[in-house]
Amino acid sequence: MSGFGEWHRKGMSVAVPFPETLPPGYAWLDDEPVFDPDVHLALEEPAEIVMLADLGYTPAEIQAKATPVAASTPFRMLSEAGAAIMLEVSRRLEPFHMPAGDRIERVVRGGCYRSKFLRDLCLSPEVAQHLNKIYGIEVAPHPMPLHLGHLNYAPADKISDAIDKWHHDTLPLDYVMPVTDPAKVAGGRFEYFLGTKAEAAAMAEAGQTPPPERTVAPDFPGPGYAIALHGDMVVHRAAPLTAVCERTSMVNGYVALDTTGDEQSRTRDLIAIDDHQVLYAEWARFAAWRAKTRLAQLIDTIDFTDDREAVAAALDEAVADVARATAEMRGEATAAAHYGG
Repeated sequence: MSGFGEWHRKGMSVAVPFPETLPPGYAWLDDEPVFDPDVHLALEEPAEIVMLADLGYTPAEIQAKATPVAASTPFRMLSEAGAAIMLEVSRRLEPFHMPAGDRIERVVRGGCYRSKFLRDLCLSPEVAQHLNKIYGIEVAPHPMPLHLGHLNYAPADKISDAIDKWHHDTLPLDYVMPVTDPAKVAGGRFEYFLGTKAEAAAMAEAGQTPPPERTVAPDFPGPGYAIALHGDMVVHRAAPLTAVCERTSMVNGYVALDTTGDEQSRTRDLIAIDDHQVLYAEWARFAAWRAKTRLAQLIDTIDFTDDREAVAAALDEAVADVARATAEMRGEATAAAHYGG
């Protein structure tokens, strides 16, 4: 695939190659522009970085996570030409929308199996390298393409509910990018909570949501600007519209290439949302990649010892993601978690 080839030409790492064949029932859009990073990207640095510690997380809570970074301020990602094509692609993919449980009314997942422009943008090594600098770690596009190019659309005809309720993501790292021009959207601001997941859960238990004085609504200068987000750790939402209008955003997922930290995913939530013939194979590849790299590290580091329990525990830890994945695949689906509107 062209995206995978780009990674190898630039000598960069990739977690799991993008599949070479499309899942049954998927087909490429016709007459799409070809993604060209020299034309469609306009990468700029964010002005500020917010850390997990700034949100109230403790050193112990941060230690095993992918990065201590929580979020960046908005930075430019796409050129005007890139933003215009991204908007057109989102409109062509909109007919494939579906609900994500009771959290959000209309999303498109699996768009990278339909749009080559979206796929190559989401696999872009230039963007990944840019995010390396922001996160302070090496990252790669998420091994599960369902997490690449996720599109959120406004509700069809109502403004009473949040577009996307308060939640933390089902994957560790991502960027959030408005596809429509924020200046032309009535309401629908992206917001994140200046607090921890535990605080948000306690508020939800009490029938409350994050108060305005403890939320940040980043000012996106235009379509094609983005913020980098530690999605698993930062509670966020898309606020309600104040008038019916077009409002689309895109989320692209990443993983840390260092697999020694927590896996930081809630893939089980996707059983109730995603296409099963796609989900389970992607999930297996993801878990296998985590185990492969952890087993390789075990091979390189295990010492001679008569402590069989320590050795067995090390093996258990190396394949923990596989054990978790198989157990969850065979279990019951769970509703997409959120903290209310």
